[in-house]
Amino acid sequence: MNDKSCYRTLLLEDDTPLRERFVDILTAWPGCELVAACATLEAALEVISSEPLNLLLTDLNLPDGHGIDAIRSLRQHSPDADAMVISVLADDESVLAAIEAGALGYLLKDADSLELVEAIESLRAGQSPISASIARILVRRMTHRTDAPSGPALTPREMDILRGIAKGFTYAELAEWLDISRHTVPTHIKNIYRKLAASNRSEAVFEASRRGLIRL
Repeated sequence: MNDKSCYRTLLLEDDTPLRERFVDILTAWPGCELVAACATLEAALEVISSEPLNLLLTDLNLPDGHGIDAIRSLRQHSPDADAMVISVLADDESVLAAIEAGALGYLLKDADSLELVEAIESLRAGQSPISASIARILVRRMTHRTDAPSGPALTPREMDILRGIAKGFTYAELAEWLDISRHTVPTHIKNIYRKLAASNRSEAVFEASRRGLIRL
């Protein structure tokens, strides 16, 4: 992750009035450096592949594709960056697909300027801001998994990294905190995700909390 004092942000929204409203919010907020505001997936993918980013704010339904593809591309090119969905879609399939792709936040498009800025601040603090209706979908999903086997135990090193993930540490911060190589952190995190049957940081922290491994 780059300097958290000012998030390098990519906005992906095809609705022109809404995109312009979000641009006004983001440019007026000193915590954000708006790198680009794109209306198509193609334009966003070009930015993702060529610019260092801290944050992607994306719609899901786009004229030339799906916002989930932008989230996946972000994971490849800027693995320490955060992704947050802002969409009218609130069905189980869309929500779960976005979270599994790596979205750490999910707001409905009725979010006002204050809520949007607060959500981004929450991401910066290592939290996962989601609208209430989205939270209910995730709770239902996790409830259905409560009878699943606990899975393999985490090693002491994986537990240390899990605690760091819960605090919102970046890969570099985890490596420095634990005095390990920056390149070994992704391997540990991959093992944590596998053992917790999680697809991203928010799911891993949620599942670890549910199992009593950490306390939020």
